[in-house]
Amino acid sequence: MAATKKKAVRKAKKGERIRQVAAIPFRLNARGDIEVMLVTSRTTRRFIVPKGWPMKGKSGRKAATIEAQEEAGVLGKTLKQPAGTYSYWKRLANRFVRVDVIVYLLEVTEELADWQEAKRRQRAWLAPADAAMLIDEPDLSTLVKTLKLPQPVPVDQA
Repeated sequence: MAATKKKAVRKAKKGERIRQVAAIPFRLNARGDIEVMLVTSRTTRRFIVPKGWPMKGKSGRKAATIEAQEEAGVLGKTLKQPAGTYSYWKRLANRFVRVDVIVYLLEVTEELADWQEAKRRQRAWLAPADAAMLIDEPDLSTLVKTLKLPQPVPVDQA
C-alpha cells in the first residue's frame, strides 16, 4: 500500500473526503470522431476509467498518466488542464468513503499488447455516448457523455 493511499485511508477514518486521479484515454477515429477507452474494474468488472491514488512526488497529471499505462495499457500525451471532476463512494473493508476524482484527458499514441494489468482487465474503445451508458457513476457518465476537446488540443509529454 503506497504512503499516499495510507494517508487517504487515515483521512477517511476521520470522515474527510479523499482524492484520486483518473485518465480518460481518447483517440480520433478515421472519421475524426472522438472515441474513449474504458477498462473493467478488477473486482466487480464494471466499466470505469483508469484511476488511482495520488503518487508522492508526482503531479496529478503524471499520476493519471501512469494509471492509464498500468490499468489500460496505453501510452500518450496528457492534457495539462483537468477535464473535470467526479465523486463516488468507495468500498473499504468495513465502510464506504466519499472520493473526489480529478480527471485528465490522455491522447493515446500507443496501445500496448501486454501491460501490467492485462490479465485482470478488459478494455474497450467506444463513442462517448455509448461509454457513458456503461458507466455506473453518474458524474463520470455525464463527464464522458459531454466530453469536448479543446481546439487545438494542447498536449505535451506528461
